[in-house]
Amino acid sequence: MNDLPFSFSGQDLRALGTGALWWPNRNLLCVSDLHLGKSERMARRGGPSLPPYDSQDTLTRLAADIDRTGAQTVICLGDSFDDLDALAALGTAEKLSLTTLQAGRQWIWIEGNHDPGPIGLGGSHLAEYTAAPLVFRHIAQPGGQSEVSGHYHPKTRLKARGRTITRPAFLLDHDRLILPAYGTYTGGLLSSENVLIDLMSDQAMAILTGSYPQIIPMPR
Repeated sequence: MNDLPFSFSGQDLRALGTGALWWPNRNLLCVSDLHLGKSERMARRGGPSLPPYDSQDTLTRLAADIDRTGAQTVICLGDSFDDLDALAALGTAEKLSLTTLQAGRQWIWIEGNHDPGPIGLGGSHLAEYTAAPLVFRHIAQPGGQSEVSGHYHPKTRLKARGRTITRPAFLLDHDRLILPAYGTYTGGLLSSENVLIDLMSDQAMAILTGSYPQIIPMPR
């Protein structure tokens, strides 16, 4: 399993190369911003036509991470669906995949700005969830501590061997951990954008996702 171990708020965590967060001592897997149904939502609103396979691809990757880790608790950290109509339009195969993934484990849907309403697909629907000492919520709050969040789809851009590389990334400092987006068709916000610079401390680090996750000072 390609992952990078790190410590946050006194806990031993692992950043998976897929963008998922693994907490071995709690047998807990956390993913953020699945944005299931994005291709359907874009077509419905007259946007670009994208191949309608994003939801199943996202769920297939999630199933692989659950299988690798053996997670007994799964937290979906908000914006799991691109909007509530996309949730309603989710296909039978995707709903069956979710039902299968939920079977025999605790499943927690955290409310996001794209999917604020109840999710009638099993599991618990919460504004935030605490597994002490960590607090899981969708959007980082000013003054938050031991906070795990998503929302911003952070990514980094750096030069390596004469070429520019852009990768989704975890952002980490003493108080907060921001997860990258997990969904197949999700974009990202560069860590050099002011909103992320303002949120993260000067000592913040970025954990780059991919086949070989690596940790670097957060590019600004």
